[in-house]
Amino acid sequence: MALPYIGRHVTLTIDRPYGTTHPVYGFRYETNYGYVPDTLAPDGEELDAYLLGPTEPLDHGEGTCVGVIHRLDDDDDKLIVVPDGYHLTDTEILAAVAFQEPPGRHRLLRS
Repeated sequence: MALPYIGRHVTLTIDRPYGTTHPVYGFRYETNYGYVPDTLAPDGEELDAYLLGPTEPLDHGEGTCVGVIHRLDDDDDKLIVVPDGYHLTDTEILAAVAFQEPPGRHRLLRS
């Protein structure tokens, strides 16, 4: 699980920029979405992350991990990263990731 990342500053590679469309499932990314380079998540891929806040497409980002979307039906947790000094409520976070994280299929974990 990605809980040790909560509170840590992380740098992200964005491979699904804000406003782009998923190549297989067709939904639109309403956040910048990427991964933490040189990590390994339980699914065998690099650790995924949502970068909340910036509304322009980015190819890199950084900020503080303020939570984790823990999926209940697979082992592909997602970090919630925000620019330093940026604050979001649980409700705001859940609304921002709802395009890919349907209610009832995950839990938002925070410290």
